[in-house]
This record gives sequence, C-alpha cells and structure tokens, in this order.
Amino acid sequence: MRKLVFFWDNFGPLHNDRCEAVARKFSGICQVVGLELGGKSNVYGWEQTNIQKFIKHTLVQGKSIDQIGWMTKFTKTLRACLSMGRDTHCFMCHFDDSAVLAVSTILRLLGRRVYVMGCSKFDDMERNRLKEVAKSVFYAPYNGAVGSGTRSRDYMRFMGVRASHVKTPYNAVSLRRIRDLAGAPPAPGGMSFCDRHFTIVAGLVPKKNISMGLKAMALYARSTVNPRLLHIYGNGPLESELRQEARNEDIEHLVRFHGFLQSDEICKAYGSSLALLLPSIEEQFGNVVPESLAMGLPIILSDRCGARDSLVRNGVNGFVIESDNPDGTAFFMRLLSEDEQLWRRMCLASQNFSEQADSERFAEAVESLISA
Repeated sequence: MRKLVFFWDNFGPLHNDRCEAVARKFSGICQVVGLELGGKSNVYGWEQTNIQKFIKHTLVQGKSIDQIGWMTKFTKTLRACLSMGRDTHCFMCHFDDSAVLAVSTILRLLGRRVYVMGCSKFDDMERNRLKEVAKSVFYAPYNGAVGSGTRSRDYMRFMGVRASHVKTPYNAVSLRRIRDLAGAPPAPGGMSFCDRHFTIVAGLVPKKNISMGLKAMALYARSTVNPRLLHIYGNGPLESELRQEARNEDIEHLVRFHGFLQSDEICKAYGSSLALLLPSIEEQFGNVVPESLAMGLPIILSDRCGARDSLVRNGVNGFVIESDNPDGTAFFMRLLSEDEQLWRRMCLASQNFSEQADSERFAEAVESLISA
C-alpha cells in the first residue's frame, strides 16, 4: 500500500488533526505515517494525545528536539523515510534545516516524491535579495508544496516551486475537535454577550507584541464605563515584564495571566471569549486564528499575520490593525465590546470562514499534490 509520510520535529494537536484528516481521506487507499523527531519540544509543552487514524513514530525517544544533533537527525529521518518503501510520498516541514534538506535531496534522487510544508512569507523579516536567491536551494528537492495564504504561496513560487504545485491550506485544524473540547457552541451561541472577555493566546516573547495589546487594553478601559477583562494564555520570558506593565497602565485588575495551558483548556477559553487579539510584529501564520474561528470569534490581528490573507476580512469577521497602533486596536475593541449586533454578524461570518481552515481542506491539498 502506498504510504504518505508527514515529518515535523514535534507533534502537537494541530499536527495530529492534519494527519488524521489525511488518513480519513485515503482510508483503504494509502497508509498515513507521522514522523516526529523528538517527543519533547523546547518551545511547546504539548501533552501526547491518543492517535487513532494514523501511525506515529518518534525517532528519538526521551530527548527534546534541541538536544538532537545534526547527524542523528539526518540518519534517523532518512532511515525512517527509506524504510517506508519506494511507493512513498514524503511531506517535510522545516525546509531551512540543513539536515532536512539533505534527507529530502537524497529521497528525491532515489525517486521518492517529496513535498515541502510551511508558511514562510516575504515580510517575516528584512530580506536580502542575494541571500534569498541563494536560499532557494533549500526548495530545490521538492516536487510541490503545501503553503498558507497568498503571501506564503508567493514566497514559495519565488523560491522556485512551480505555481501549479503550490496548494493550500497548510495551517488547518479539526473544527470538530476544537468544538468538542470547548464544550460549548460557537459564538454567538453559548455564553451571553455581556459575560465574555477578550483573549490573547500567545507565547510571551517579543514578536507576539503583547505589550502593545496591553497599551490598547488600557486605552480601551479608559474609554468605557464597564471594560471587559483581558485573558492572556501563554508563558515566556517576558511574563514578569508584562505583569509590571499591566500595573503601570493601571489595568492589573482587568488582566488575567493564565500561563501555558493544554489544548482542551484553551478551547474552553475560546468558548467564553468575545474576540481574539493577535497584535504580532512577526507571525508566519497564527494557528490561534483558525482555532478561534472554529468557535465563531471575531479576530483583531496585525497585518503581519499570515492568517489574515485568507481567514480574516476587515469589517466582515474581524479587523486588521498595524502592529504599532494601540489607538486603532482600542477603537475596535470598544466597537466589538459595545455593539452586540455587529459582534453577532461577525461571529456568524467567522463560522463561515472557519470551513476554509478545517483539516479536511489540508487533506484535499495533499490529494491534489499527489495526483498531479
């Protein structure tokens, strides 16, 4: 039986969603195998979940991915991919890792079909043209790609992947899983409008720009009589600094820091939220966006976020802001907070947009690539 292999350095709920969707799509036709480099991540503290629809292998047991050397990564990954047989399609993440490049090159030379998965785009950072042209070698081994949004597709085409062989979406979630874990219907159903809070789900690191979110929260709180709470889910090195900033802005009583929570608790938080805030100054995509859309939430996010390309329409199911604009962010927060009819319309629009980010769409992109 043909095998479809998906490689990531560490599996979390979203990776499982995608592999399970592909397994359902190709049930009885292809065997789906997930390869994770290590069972622990130095960034995410995901709990291991029960795998039902596909086979998952952890290549290096008992180590976090930052403890695994180049040669181990190369040999373990190559050996695992080759063991699947010749009739194998390999989907590889982490294109900029030289070990992944070496594995993908060898697989392609041996006749395997190899695809890259990712969401990089031009505006993730300052780009040097010559360096970017040289970096295109990292895309050379691939027969095609699964990307996310307009900017991601453009970047992959610039890197040399044929336009007809770039499919979307890459960043997708199981709408059913999110809603089941939430234990509540998508907004505007469930909790009443007046009892909901604003939500940030992000690591407390500079690129997430939580400081600007706090400034916007302070401006919003001063503009209304009964401001809503802001709940922040995530951990990171800036936590003490951000707590102090909330005190300095005199909004400590309105901000709740929850730390890192597993997926089930985050989904419950979406069920009680008014809207998601994502003010990042750098964000390849923003996986919290499709998660929030699954629960019908309007989104306020920066124009740097890749998810805005296809999942957020200004004034339809959310608002797009500049990452250095707390005044505009506060204005939209107040608008959503006080206009229930607007909020309800946006919630229904978000439910419609969520279908574009369901993991079933990822499975369709995979089907389109392997059929090409």
